[in-house]
Amino acid sequence: MTDDPAALAVQVARLYYHQGLTTDAIARELQLSRPKVSRLLTLARRTGLVEIRIHDPQAHPQSLEARLRERYPFLRPHVVGVPAGSSEDVWMDRVAVAAASVLDSVLRPGQTVGLAWGNTLDAVSRVLRPRRMDNLDFVQLNGSANALDFMSGFVTDTITRFAGNYAGRAHLFPVPTFFDDPATKRAMWRERSVRHVLDLQARADVLLYSVGSRNARHPSHVYLSGALDPADLAQLDTEGVVGDIATVFYRADGSYGSVPLNARASGPSLGLMQQAPHAICVVSGLGKVEALRAALAGRLLNTLVTDEMTARTLLLPADPGEAD
Repeated sequence: MTDDPAALAVQVARLYYHQGLTTDAIARELQLSRPKVSRLLTLARRTGLVEIRIHDPQAHPQSLEARLRERYPFLRPHVVGVPAGSSEDVWMDRVAVAAASVLDSVLRPGQTVGLAWGNTLDAVSRVLRPRRMDNLDFVQLNGSANALDFMSGFVTDTITRFAGNYAGRAHLFPVPTFFDDPATKRAMWRERSVRHVLDLQARADVLLYSVGSRNARHPSHVYLSGALDPADLAQLDTEGVVGDIATVFYRADGSYGSVPLNARASGPSLGLMQQAPHAICVVSGLGKVEALRAALAGRLLNTLVTDEMTARTLLLPADPGEAD
């Protein structure tokens, strides 16, 4: 019998869950005490060696997932149940935990993970379960080089928290969120140090991000940081912009290529989200529904993690006041 606790926990879990043995029977077979068997089962669940999912056809989150798959056949939805009458802060807490679990389920050694910073990913980064994985790279998808973010550490702490959790490498992107002149951006994109980050972004196996919205209960950090001036915001309204991903803006139909401000944005082309094997979008809150609906119209994600109230609102007919 192995002395490795993780291997022993797997052995105990197989006997308990696959073969249906009781803890007493497992203790006799492996010559362990019954309390140790119980501790090993707890270890297996706590460390993610065992994941338990309840498939209840009457359960609201699962029925919402089925409806989302029917409406968006390309989508892998994960809908999280929330207590009746709970606040959006509670929804976000639950969705963050679920998103951390979804990320865990798709990560493999040697992958590159692209991260778009913001309030949502900051929340996810704080509930990750420590897990070492070989040769992982975590790359920042959009710049954040302004005085406010350098002083607060908001962006850098989020990215390094993900990398540290998995014993991976963090690749920060020290360029402005938005350039003043598109020509400056083009020149910067020719620099070798910047090209290194861009190349990592382009070959990312997993992308993790949210949608930004000015209508959210807690507006996206990019709208509060001073990166956009009143003229920029007015131009976004004129263009019919309803949201952003990694500070790249898109309209209600999911189009983004001709939005002028995107020529100055440091985020990647949203074609990256349309092509990545795992484009995981984490969204919670009714103020983000319009932006999420538009992202789905443009197929700017293939995996969604959200709460049941946001999912239910998403499935309602679009508000007549929203753009077609």
